[in-house]
Amino acid sequence: MHELSYMGPRAFNHSQSNDAEAEYDRLRDLARQEASKRGSCFERSQEAYTSGDGARAKELSEQGKAHGRKMEEYNKQASEFIFRENNAPGRVDDDTIDLHGQFVEEAEDILEERIKYARSHGQTHLHVIVGKGHHSANHVQKIKPRVEQVCRELGLQYATEENEGRIYVNLTGGAAEMPPKPSHGYSQGHAGGYPGSQHHQQQQQHHQQHGQQQPQGGNQNEIDQVVNAIVPRVLRKLEKACCTIM
Repeated sequence: MHELSYMGPRAFNHSQSNDAEAEYDRLRDLARQEASKRGSCFERSQEAYTSGDGARAKELSEQGKAHGRKMEEYNKQASEFIFRENNAPGRVDDDTIDLHGQFVEEAEDILEERIKYARSHGQTHLHVIVGKGHHSANHVQKIKPRVEQVCRELGLQYATEENEGRIYVNLTGGAAEMPPKPSHGYSQGHAGGYPGSQHHQQQQQHHQQHGQQQPQGGNQNEIDQVVNAIVPRVLRKLEKACCTIM
């Protein structure tokens, strides 16, 4: 049975309330329970089929598919929940995406949609928080290799940043040369913080020069768009991974 690959037990990349941690853990645990029930149903269905009880085999297979759909729904809720928590306005810069807490397959789809969004809005680069692997089995980074794979497939140059838990991606097709850090300091609202993007600063200066007020929580629409775009793709990938015998 194919299972989604998870990057490790620590889902949040910042200080988080116990309630939020508990909710995320609850959703993932419910998904694991449904996955176990699904596997049991498919196994018993195979046994029934082998013994010649086709009707029972079909019944168990349908039960397994139902548990699979519940598993997908809980994983979808968990993915959306952690994405919104880690990427809420004020927690990351507008040129940054945090993939903590995502399954590898979820992270791939989220990143592809985020890159598409960034390009369509004229962004020139993206900082991708992938984690250092401290909380993964054997301290192996699982998200980072998939992020690098996505970049190669899209023909984008990338480079590991100083703290090794982040990747800088050039969205213009050029070399992955990170912009210089501003000398006046920068925000480090969470672990792995990085200077605010030059592109974002230039946008703010432009709005100020023209008397326009910068909206608060400017990346909320971006979060909604990315979440809404990835859900169907993740579900299709999960559906293909489900075991069926009838």
